Amino acid sequence: MPDMFNLLRQAQAMKQKMSEFQKELESQSFTGTAGKGAVTVKLNGKHDVLEVKIDPQAAQDVEKLQGYIQEAINEAGHQVNAKLKAEVGKMTGGLGIPGLF
Repeated sequence: MPDMFNLLRQAQAMKQKMSEFQKELESQSFTGTAGKGAVTVKLNGKHDVLEVKIDPQAAQDVEKLQGYIQEAINEAGHQVNAKLKAEVGKMTGGLGIPGLF
């Protein structure tokens, strides 16, 4: 039977590493683009929108522009999630722990 205190120490260390990584992730920015650069969106690691840039010519077609904005935000969000998933995978040694990813 595994040493329960050792498991608790490992869990606490993983929790501390995850907390540190979350702070680091929140300070980073992730950029998504759409429409061949017509729309650029920058998010932080908390998925907060930091910046939106729109080429004025893209604004002529509102429906297309809305799609570009959505696409750019989704792309940046996927980058955040991929970084988070990769880091969690490193911390857990690739174990599929429910609720983490």
